[in-house]
Amino acid sequence: MDYGQLADALAFCGNSLLAPMTQRTGVGLDSGFWESFPLFGDQGVADAVQDCAVWAAEFERRCQADGQSAVERCAIEYTRLFVGPPRPAAAPWETAHRAVADGADSTVGFGQATFEMRELLRNAGLQLCNENRQYEDHMGIELLLLSELCRRAAANDGLAAAEASAFAADHPAAWVEGLRSAAAEAVPDGYYAGLLGVAAALLNVVVREG
Repeated sequence: MDYGQLADALAFCGNSLLAPMTQRTGVGLDSGFWESFPLFGDQGVADAVQDCAVWAAEFERRCQADGQSAVERCAIEYTRLFVGPPRPAAAPWETAHRAVADGADSTVGFGQATFEMRELLRNAGLQLCNENRQYEDHMGIELLLLSELCRRAAANDGLAAAEASAFAADHPAAWVEGLRSAAAEAVPDGYYAGLLGVAAALLNVVVREG
């Protein structure tokens, strides 16, 4: 497994979930980007990436026909899904998804999972510096921590590979499908449901390879 390439793919997904799209960060709207995306010999990744490539090509045609900015439309989608108002349609924090799993309807982003992530980041020697002041149990931050663990695994650190697998299974892989489903329900033909599909497939690879 090319853990260095896997780290880059996870970092792309993580960063894409932490801030609205801009012209500089809008590479996910280019079908060519997805056509060159690494597949890691995994059919689940290949299917998710193909879905994004097909979506990007169709989305570009729709935006051109409507005379709308593709980046602006995705930025609006981001706000609706992950910010609000009045609240996120797809809460991007693990705490909220744990609450839903326990039978509660919650969009709270601060709880036990936040404290767990703080400790995991500290143990990894990482300090959270994000201009949007997201809670540590944000999906984007969890994917970035996993990306760093994969970078360490790329340095032939077998312990880091096992740590990456365990972390992925216990945290982002445990709730990414819930987040993806919420995004797909709120915006059925949107960008972020597809992106989260890719993230979910990548997480499955990390869990399996560990």
